[in-house]
Amino acid sequence: MSHPSKTRARSVLYLPASNARAVEKARGLTCDVAVLDLEDAVASEMKLEARAAAVAAAHAGGFGPRLGVRINGLDTPWGADDLKALRDTPVDLIVAPKVESATMVHALSATLRPGVDLWAMIETPRALVDLKDIADADGALSGLMLGVNDLAKDLRTGVSANREPLKPWLAAVVAHARANGLLAIDGVFNRIKDEAGFAAECAQGRLYGFDGKSLIHPSQIEEANAAFGPSTEEIEWARKVVAAFAAPEAEGLGVIRVEGEMVERLHLHAAQDLLAGL
Repeated sequence: MSHPSKTRARSVLYLPASNARAVEKARGLTCDVAVLDLEDAVASEMKLEARAAAVAAAHAGGFGPRLGVRINGLDTPWGADDLKALRDTPVDLIVAPKVESATMVHALSATLRPGVDLWAMIETPRALVDLKDIADADGALSGLMLGVNDLAKDLRTGVSANREPLKPWLAAVVAHARANGLLAIDGVFNRIKDEAGFAAECAQGRLYGFDGKSLIHPSQIEEANAAFGPSTEEIEWARKVVAAFAAPEAEGLGVIRVEGEMVERLHLHAAQDLLAGL
């Protein structure tokens, strides 16, 4: 199975590192990223066992998706030891919860093996206040993940089917990710049986510019991959734009007409990026 691109994260599936059956199943799933969770999905008394299981799973390998591990926070009794245990494993990325400062990004980056990516979870009011500094921080940071459950709780927002209170922060996370060349990953959708609701939230995330969505169940993978990947129509249009600009009569032109629509070279670059990611 080919290894997914580091720049593709349409579907990011969380699964408890302590659940051996789920970990084994994840090896053959079609999500772009599988994240073994040591944090929220693991009870305190199971933390050490889950860490050992994550290390063993990483060394065993065989994962089709890129492999990540969500560690416990550095302010917990387990976070620093999680990082130490994972340093010599072949994981692709580390997901850090409740990142609230550039200092925290630097501290996390300093502990990682070269080549391992860091994704920072944005899930507290303090993180929102310092979002620019976090996204600007030097180091291994390559993605921002929105932690919608913790964020809504700490902001004390009301319940809204379309995430109305969180919309400014959806846009802010995407904007800061784009300004720094980072991936932007939308938060989880909790109602596993609500297929229509999940599809609507995926569409909303795509509309806001997110690269993909955090998932809590394998049944959500197919919808997320479709929602955050290019449609057949988008692929066809991209090919037409590239072909039109490649024609001799388009040489040196900044704007051309494609099927009655004015298209600029910025659209050409977007079309080329889309096709390169297939």
